[in-house]
Amino acid sequence: MREFVFALEYEPGCNGVADALADHPDARVRSLSLHATDDRLWRVDHVTGTPDALEDIENAFLTSDYYADCLATDDCGATQTTRVLDRTDDTLVLYSDWKRTPNCASVPHIARDHLGDGVLFETRHEGRHYTWRIVHSGEGDAAAFFDSLEAAVGDRARMEMLRAATTDTDATGDANGGANALAPEQEAALRAAVEHGYYESPRAVDVGELADHLDVPRSTLTYRLRRAEEHLAKQHVASEQLVDGPSTPL
Repeated sequence: MREFVFALEYEPGCNGVADALADHPDARVRSLSLHATDDRLWRVDHVTGTPDALEDIENAFLTSDYYADCLATDDCGATQTTRVLDRTDDTLVLYSDWKRTPNCASVPHIARDHLGDGVLFETRHEGRHYTWRIVHSGEGDAAAFFDSLEAAVGDRARMEMLRAATTDTDATGDANGGANALAPEQEAALRAAVEHGYYESPRAVDVGELADHLDVPRSTLTYRLRRAEEHLAKQHVASEQLVDGPSTPL
């Protein structure tokens, strides 16, 4: 089995949900389930955030043209239905059903075209960053998939590869792209943050100053640091469990 993790960073005005999330930096959208056939796509998304954020994100889902992952640049004639399955003060669960046309394109359908059936998808949307995790059999043409995806996305989003690995990589990972290796952009961001005193107390630089130094958008740097910190925290906990064994409730 093979795993790809990559992010699409949408330009302003190119994705309604990305625009809504950019206005609410603490809000998150993650997929609970995502399935695609040749002509349809179904997904359930879990949204967290403030009441104002949930209202804006729900409105983006309901009113954006073909949000359910269609990458067509013009009206492709697709139909989409989105329903609210659950709502609390700080969470929202949405169900989307999208029927595509021959003019539509999407990450799942491009993956099916080049990687075959049986592909698993997991997504997370934070700000303008839309992160995809794809697990597939290892067959097919991964290079053709990314070429087709880049062509479909065009100049509306920038694609950033975060990880490519076999899913049965040894738990210890390696420095050359194993399951526990940081993506190069994340490692560079983390190294720069340490070197410039971002993690000192008090901090020698804030995230805006560090972003200016690296010549990247503030949102991009924040995203890379958050993903790197998450990765290292999970790696640390996993290594502790390997040494001590799983904890047992009292």
